[in-house]
Amino acid sequence: MRTDILHIGAGELTYEIRNIVNVGMKLQALGVRVNWENIGDPVAKGEKIPSWMKDIVAEAVQKDETYGYSPTKGILATRQFIADETNALGGVQIDPEDIIFFNGLGDAISKIFGFLKRTARVIVPTPSYTTHSSAEAAHAGDRPVTYILDPNHNWYPDLEDIENHIKFNPAVAGILIINPDNPTGAVYPEQILRAIVKIAEKNDLFIICDEVYQNMVYNGTKSVPMATIIGDKVPTICMRGVSKEMPWPGSRCGWIEVYNGHDDPMFEKYINSILNAKMVEVCSTTLPQLVLPEIKSHPEYGNYLNERIRRYEKYSNLAYDILKDVKGVLVNRTNGAFYMSAAFEYGLLNDNQTLPIENDEVRTTVEGMVSGPDISPDKRFVYYLLGSTGVCVVPLSSFATNLQGFRITLLERDEKEFIKIFKTIAAAIESYLASA
Repeated sequence: MRTDILHIGAGELTYEIRNIVNVGMKLQALGVRVNWENIGDPVAKGEKIPSWMKDIVAEAVQKDETYGYSPTKGILATRQFIADETNALGGVQIDPEDIIFFNGLGDAISKIFGFLKRTARVIVPTPSYTTHSSAEAAHAGDRPVTYILDPNHNWYPDLEDIENHIKFNPAVAGILIINPDNPTGAVYPEQILRAIVKIAEKNDLFIICDEVYQNMVYNGTKSVPMATIIGDKVPTICMRGVSKEMPWPGSRCGWIEVYNGHDDPMFEKYINSILNAKMVEVCSTTLPQLVLPEIKSHPEYGNYLNERIRRYEKYSNLAYDILKDVKGVLVNRTNGAFYMSAAFEYGLLNDNQTLPIENDEVRTTVEGMVSGPDISPDKRFVYYLLGSTGVCVVPLSSFATNLQGFRITLLERDEKEFIKIFKTIAAAIESYLASA
């Protein structure tokens, strides 16, 4: 074209969680039976939505107001319900005007990073959920600035690494925390969260805290809401949603809660710019906002959520017990959300390793996919795993990290199938590492 039309950060927008689907579909067409363990959609993995929840939605659909616009910030009664829930925690106090609804947290993430000054950076964890790291990198037109989640210490944030990045990079304006974490499944202790808040306060930074999995923790861990420890000094954006907890990913319904948003004029103007961008779109979807309070207040909601949490706890331990003694990989027990990340020991992967693939056409296809110069070692393993066994996982290196490994979900509902999948992965790792 006669004029360059590309945004400076266009090359930073990647989403391997869905990109791998294209590879899986291609191999599936060649006869591979695929187990889709790549994306965190409980419904796609067979989660049954209870009839009482469907009844609430069905009743709302019969009301004319369901089909109209909502206020730009969201339906007032729903925002009041959420504010009351947050205030009941006993920490920072908010009102409905401190809440803004979005069409899913992907929409919120896009605007939160997109309306920052291009030279202002938010330091994100590594590994990091791709939507966050890609959006932050795209707004700046550069690689994300990252702090380490330590696989040798339960995937907890490395506080010294955070401080050093802030000290030596004056462009850092904010810190992203994902707790419970995606992709690692870690749940951070209160003392670590308080330490990050102190770092933000000392350096005059703001915090973005993604808490979409806040109510999905287990194995004796406790997820500490940022609202309870943030205090009254640090401006904070807390991100919540219904996609994983209810679960209703297709609703595209998420929101932000703004803490200490009126104390810093620059931060307040920044939040207003996000609101104005939402105003240009008019509003977010009405139906899920309307039914959210009734669903969460239903007497069966707690039982339904707890049943799912108990299953994730059981499966997290099954997965850990299968993979923990596999030589060459480092795994930690998942304590929140429904993901597990495994990292290969440094230097173990190379370009000569393979897995046996009986179907000649599938083998030729996989070999072609991994022959390029830009294929990371863990993506090579993931493609061979998919072609050889049909298990579809996501390369860990696609989560803004130099670590080589993979992320897998705990969403398979059939326990025998779940155990089979993880034993298949364990055997594949041993075979792959021994192949060259």
